Amino acid sequence: MATFADAIIAWQKLHGRHDLPWQPTHNLAKNPYEIWVSEIMLQQTQVTAVIGYYTKFIQRFPTITVLANATQEEVLQSWSGLGYYSRARNLHNAAQKIVDEFSGVFPTQFDDILSLPGIGRSTAAAISTFALNAPQPILDGNVKRVFARHFNIAGWPSTPKIEQQLWAIAARENATNDAIAYTQGLMDLGATLCTRTKPKCATCPVNTSCQAFAEDLVNQLPAPKPRKVIPEKSTTMLVFMIGDEVMLEKRPPVGIWGGLWSFPEVNIDENSDEFNLQKAESLTKLTHTFTHFKLHIQPQLVHTTKKALAQEPRTIWLSLDDAIGAAIPTPVRKILLSLKNKKAT
Repeated sequence: MATFADAIIAWQKLHGRHDLPWQPTHNLAKNPYEIWVSEIMLQQTQVTAVIGYYTKFIQRFPTITVLANATQEEVLQSWSGLGYYSRARNLHNAAQKIVDEFSGVFPTQFDDILSLPGIGRSTAAAISTFALNAPQPILDGNVKRVFARHFNIAGWPSTPKIEQQLWAIAARENATNDAIAYTQGLMDLGATLCTRTKPKCATCPVNTSCQAFAEDLVNQLPAPKPRKVIPEKSTTMLVFMIGDEVMLEKRPPVGIWGGLWSFPEVNIDENSDEFNLQKAESLTKLTHTFTHFKLHIQPQLVHTTKKALAQEPRTIWLSLDDAIGAAIPTPVRKILLSLKNKKAT
């Protein structure tokens, strides 16, 4: 009788994903740097969104040394729009650590990989398996769902107790032969068949041994994250313009949109006199959703005749096109694009 791992491996070879740009073309090691970049990008981001960014990022930073020698501004610019910008900062810091401590060569020991900024246990395991052919059990979000259903593990998977159970399953079921196909198969299964909603159980390669399928619990497992009210915040962004140029302000290196260029933010009630916002033009309001809160943004277009704020620290004036191409958050890009479209009409 085929084991769980055997069934996953056989299915992956026939039906899994084989054309992703970072995948090894053989069941051997590929460039660890490329695997590492892809795994960081895939944290909290779907494959379809990552592919375009990944290809451009590798073209811009083809080696660890090139990435380490780049400025954080350049790295953030290439990451702009992908979100969760701490990943880009950690990637840059890790590249510098690899140059300083590992002579620019991606480390081959699991503990050394785990020591790099931005790399947790599951990401380190995926890199070790895919790039170095040194199998380690993984447990990303998709795999948690597969295990919770197949082995009937109740409870929210990210609680310490449940996560410990799932890690024990991951270690127990991990394949040492054909580990790349097995690990990729787990990811593919969670992404394409054992999906959060409307799973395709009829075509699942392990449905005959799946406890949730047998007991009609597929829609109840895994248990959802305990609900809580998502806080909502509001801010006013000041869009200073002279002709076709706008002013951007560098955000602090840590926190939301750390190190990116954005518009100055104010409490409109407290600062309307200082910035003469009575004459400002209210642009279309927009809402940006973060993991832990929603941010309602009211852009205020302020036409000015002189760069009075040019001497303010951490500010620059750029043309609309240059600003759109800078390292900016998604909502700022949306505002700039709307201004460009408005000028074109």
